[in-house]
Amino acid sequence: MSQERTRPGAGTITVAGLAVMNIVAVVSLRGLPAEAEYGLASTFYYLFAALFFLAPVGLVAAELATGWPEEGGMFRWVGEAFGSRWGFLAILMVFIEGCIWFPTILTFAAVTLAYTGSDAEAAQQISSNKLFVLVVVLGVFWLATLIALRGVKSFSQVAKWGGIVGTLVPAALLVGLAAAYLAGGNTSQVELSWGAFVPDLSKFSNIVLAAGIFLFYAGMEMNAVHVRSIKNPIRNYPIAILVAALGAVVVLVLGTLAIAVVVPKGQINLTQSLLTAYDTLLDWAGIGWAGPVLAAMLAVGVLAGVVTWVAGPATGLLSVARAGYLPRWFHRTNRAGMPSRILLVQAAIVTALSVMFVILPSVQAAYQLLSQLTVILYLVAYVLMFAAVIALRYSQPDRPRRYHVPGGIVGVWVIGGCGLLAATLALVVSFVPPAQIEVGSATTYVGLLVGLSVVFVALPFWAYSARRPSWRDETLDFAPFTWQVEAPVDQSSGHAPGSHTSRDVMGG
Repeated sequence: MSQERTRPGAGTITVAGLAVMNIVAVVSLRGLPAEAEYGLASTFYYLFAALFFLAPVGLVAAELATGWPEEGGMFRWVGEAFGSRWGFLAILMVFIEGCIWFPTILTFAAVTLAYTGSDAEAAQQISSNKLFVLVVVLGVFWLATLIALRGVKSFSQVAKWGGIVGTLVPAALLVGLAAAYLAGGNTSQVELSWGAFVPDLSKFSNIVLAAGIFLFYAGMEMNAVHVRSIKNPIRNYPIAILVAALGAVVVLVLGTLAIAVVVPKGQINLTQSLLTAYDTLLDWAGIGWAGPVLAAMLAVGVLAGVVTWVAGPATGLLSVARAGYLPRWFHRTNRAGMPSRILLVQAAIVTALSVMFVILPSVQAAYQLLSQLTVILYLVAYVLMFAAVIALRYSQPDRPRRYHVPGGIVGVWVIGGCGLLAATLALVVSFVPPAQIEVGSATTYVGLLVGLSVVFVALPFWAYSARRPSWRDETLDFAPFTWQVEAPVDQSSGHAPGSHTSRDVMGG
């Protein structure tokens, strides 16, 4: 491996490619059964979350990415507003969340691969075999890591075409078959009426699991770390965000309803109900032989999503590391310019978590616990991002932004404030055990969530306090923060000369 200093050239990722990458990063068909439990009310939750979370995320990310297109992504945005300590927390939350998320999504991949055979009974036995699940989880993840190591062009192509083949096409088939199923006079398993659309919001337990729906839309901002690999990013990035946001809403709403229509509520299972819906619809259409083909396509979709998430946070973390926030050991890149050591450390963490996850006695409870932990950690980053866009309208009002959240300062408060409030509420609700899923002892469940969340949030602060001036790569053209340019840093102390200001306290 070599210490590569060049970055991928502009134009490596197209608008269409970035849009698909964002859809793949956001949309995971494996999560649809969790919301199918709500029937038609799931549409209310999806639209509510799209209005108060997805739309703010897309608009805010577009302003921040075009106003601060330098390397760093969320680290750059939050750091500009509140100082590098809080920016470091934001980027670490995204990276750690991804490591925890991988075992859950890859367990879904293992289940889908088990159903690529023609014998459904044998497939069920195989999918419950822990050794098989572990081999698939690790095999797919390490394959995704190897693809990411090949560079931006390789992983963007896999993400794009894998997303089309493994997410968009299966989703369109699922929705189309469900519509034909209803049109053929078959009975829906859920009530399809206005009364079923609006949920009973007076029952707090009914919205706990739905709080996770906010994170169904998470990741729309993640590919901003590749902004320098996009041709004309100031114009094309917001376009790709808009296309991806609309696509994500359509796929999630219609895909969830398709499952709810054909799978009885009492039989919905978080890891298998998507395949059950496909099997039911394919058998009804007389093409049951296509089941294994669909299962293989879904596995390809998982690979595409994992490749996107493997490469995105790791790439962002590389810039942060080389700017002096992680030891030089993490700075190493390969000939393709990819953060080889960060990717390998990420792979080692995921491998250890996967082994622990698969051998746990209650996979369903562990699945829910880990899923909720990823929600909590990512929401911490989102709270910081929404607060940052509001703060930056005051601290850097004259900063050129080719895209602005509409409505001026009132608009940024309304849109950014809606996102901030939604993320904060979802963060709080995420600690409450869902009534629809058996998680064992509620006290143990909440205790584990709180304890793990505290540990993972504290970890970035500890790492930040341990940083050394020698960690900074002096050959790196990592753009300094605006406040660093305004108050040049004293290299001997690491602070602005004679100014231990509030930003110092905040982490500057």
